[in-house]
Amino acid sequence: MPDTIGELSAVELSAAIREKKISAREALADHLERIADVNPVINAVVTLDAEGAQALAHRADQLTASGADLPPLHGVPMTHKDTNNTAGMRTTQGSLALRDFVPDADDLIIARLKAAGVVSTGKSNVPEFGAGSHTFNDLFGTTTNPYAPTLSAGGSSGGVAAVVASRVQSIGDGSDMGGSLRIPASFCNVVGFRPSTAVIPMPSDVNAYGWLGRTGPMARSVEDIALFMSVTAGKDPRVPHPEGLDPEVFRAGLEADMRGIRIGWSRDFGIGVPVDPEILEHLERQLAVFEGLGAIVEEATPDFSEADLVFGNTRAMDFAAGLGPILERSGDVIKPEVHWNVHKGFDLTARDLIETAAARTRLERSVQSFFGRYDLFASPCAQVLPFDAALRYPQDIAGVPSQTYLDWMRSACLLSATGLPVLSVPAGFSSAGLPIGLQLAGNHYTDMQLLRYGRAFEQQTGYAAIAPVFSTAGEAITTVRA
Repeated sequence: MPDTIGELSAVELSAAIREKKISAREALADHLERIADVNPVINAVVTLDAEGAQALAHRADQLTASGADLPPLHGVPMTHKDTNNTAGMRTTQGSLALRDFVPDADDLIIARLKAAGVVSTGKSNVPEFGAGSHTFNDLFGTTTNPYAPTLSAGGSSGGVAAVVASRVQSIGDGSDMGGSLRIPASFCNVVGFRPSTAVIPMPSDVNAYGWLGRTGPMARSVEDIALFMSVTAGKDPRVPHPEGLDPEVFRAGLEADMRGIRIGWSRDFGIGVPVDPEILEHLERQLAVFEGLGAIVEEATPDFSEADLVFGNTRAMDFAAGLGPILERSGDVIKPEVHWNVHKGFDLTARDLIETAAARTRLERSVQSFFGRYDLFASPCAQVLPFDAALRYPQDIAGVPSQTYLDWMRSACLLSATGLPVLSVPAGFSSAGLPIGLQLAGNHYTDMQLLRYGRAFEQQTGYAAIAPVFSTAGEAITTVRA
């Protein structure tokens, strides 16, 4: 077992609390102390309710002492992504338009985490309304990378990634439409998982059939990802998707035999997506880990030629439906990227929607053709290394100029368009010591098998165990090299 509470995984911490080796109050004290130490550097926690959390931890310890059956995450402290509603706790979505909003009810993912025993402590930072994969807003400022605090932590779950990497907490909730769990995981050397459609349901008053956005976990181990999924997965009557996965699926073992597993790898998704050459060179070396486990790695990809259209139009429609009303009320304080995406949605014609549905159908056929030959798709998670946090988004990717705030996220957005489950796993560090993530995708509803493959890679490499080091001068450094 690690020497400090902050280094414990969620599996280890929850077991230690249940076995009375650590109290929930001790776990919380370490959590709050770590926030005090690192948050002045990374600016990841934007709302904190220490008093309320202490009351919850006290009740958790009373439950422990009572001898009652304890839930899976009993006493584990956790801040929550500020786009996920938390009852009685300010939830701003990083926007001045919602700076004082306190919801009456929890989003489903938060309700399930609380039912599993989590001690909610506060909220982590996001880009405004989760738009973009760099975490900054006019309300709270910019969240930076624990491994290099002048650089981006990614987003939109950048605050979650930063606190998990910084050992503030072992696990956290996020969301992902265009890479918001995967890109910050890649930037911050943690694991991020985008589940299959409606595995963690997302009830909505606007579109109960929405499929592009997902909620999901971040952690420092795949084992913790599976634990998180085991308490948050499961159908909800408000979300009428016919598919789903029983939470019991995620309680099965994580061992995997990679012998004979066929992996298709692509540098550019077959459509010339620009990626930093150092990222590509590094990841191609890492593929040898799978080959060493007996897997077969070949260059192969589904046909992503229409995935940009599917993603762009679906995202725009979802933005218009979800954010259109608040833009009408408070548009003067909302960032231009949100205006652009909402107006793109309102400008869509019936012909655009028909073409989008047809393109998505063809994309799905290509995906199923691919998985008829391969078990796993591997690709770069992020197209760039963590960049200057003062930028709104990278101005170019491998020398190719950015036209919109989404261009540098295409490596994640293309896979979002497929609806597949996708996992980002730590895959090492650049020559400058910056984290690099490997993106793995499986077929629909093979979520647990995908976690097993990611776990096999993780066991051979152990990169997530390499923590950022915070100096007394308030700077984070890592001495790791590729």
